[in-house]
Amino acid sequence: MSRKLLALTMLLALLVGLMPGTSLAQEPVTLKYATFTGSGDRAEELDQIIQAFQAENPHITIEVISAPFDDYFTMLQADFVAGEPPDVLELNYENFVAYAASGVLLDVSEYLDPETPYYPGALNAFKYQGAQMALPETFSTVVLYYNKDLFDQAGVAYPTADWTWDDALAAAEQIRALDDDIWGIYAPIQFWEFYKRAAQNGCSFFNEDMTESTINAPECVEALDVMMRFIETDVMPDPAESAGIPDTEMFQNGSVGMVVLGIWMFPAYADLPFEWDIELEPGIAQKAYHFFSNGVAIARDTEHPEEAALWAQFLTASETAATVRVENDWELPAINKPEYFEAFLSATPPANREVVFASLEAPVPPPVIERQSEMQDIFEDLLAAVVNGELDSQTALDMAKAEIDALLQ
Repeated sequence: MSRKLLALTMLLALLVGLMPGTSLAQEPVTLKYATFTGSGDRAEELDQIIQAFQAENPHITIEVISAPFDDYFTMLQADFVAGEPPDVLELNYENFVAYAASGVLLDVSEYLDPETPYYPGALNAFKYQGAQMALPETFSTVVLYYNKDLFDQAGVAYPTADWTWDDALAAAEQIRALDDDIWGIYAPIQFWEFYKRAAQNGCSFFNEDMTESTINAPECVEALDVMMRFIETDVMPDPAESAGIPDTEMFQNGSVGMVVLGIWMFPAYADLPFEWDIELEPGIAQKAYHFFSNGVAIARDTEHPEEAALWAQFLTASETAATVRVENDWELPAINKPEYFEAFLSATPPANREVVFASLEAPVPPPVIERQSEMQDIFEDLLAAVVNGELDSQTALDMAKAEIDALLQ
């Protein structure tokens, strides 16, 4: 072989090794991935996703570190303190905020494929101070369940996506008139419902720099009044009238026309002896829907940010990951790819499953502070006092502001 031919052959071999999609020029990389949802019964499904990723990226090995939720964050904190954090880590939304604020997560903006079809609202939820500090992995939401049989008996048109809570009240009054044992609606008066209603009325829990609570603003007071109106008009039972029967069971036994519940109740209601469906929750001045979510973040100090970003995007947005999750009822990715969810969308009941993804057009994550559990306890106690007639909405929220402001100090 001539020297020129030999040189050309060596050059071609080098170029092939540098071509995208080849592994000849890629050094082996091992990524440590920490998860709580992929532990226990879900380990097999997670392994399916990992095997598919590694088949596409043979130079990358995923090493799983898992623990159940109750132990996971203790393990994770110990790893960070020891200076040996995982490269990629799973975080529920509430803990994501704490980790992002501590400065230990990587801004993934420069590694993110702009073509990845995340729902913008879901992606934005995992920004912190303008930086993309995690990717939305899965989500769940809350919808309005309704008993079609009771609506038909009352001669009421079914809920629509543009309903307000005034529309819901009008329908609930007609359903309540059917029988003393039939209630029009059950919409819990609790922290997890109130922050969403506040958002629906344009009220924020905090000022922009999180130094003060704004929870007693007129818009928030009005939102709580809207919630209380269902009890005050007797279309929703108060605690004494519900006699300890949970809202999930009230809907199941056919004694309530509408109920605000999470989509995780679909399997439990599959064989109910009456026709039912779901719709987007009503709004007040605007729409806002629950956004319960887990995200995938990358440790700031990882030695392999590009490979970690490849894995994070595959885990959160690939067709393989979506298919594995849907086929195994393992939560839903927050990506705008209806073709990935045909099995979920075609299953019944409910028939109107499209609203689950429509809720991602206006998601509202829970307000989060460092002393989260204390804030939630404050709200639960004060909301209970309003429900029991011990406080009015304005007084309760004035007290909430004072106590939350103290937590922010």
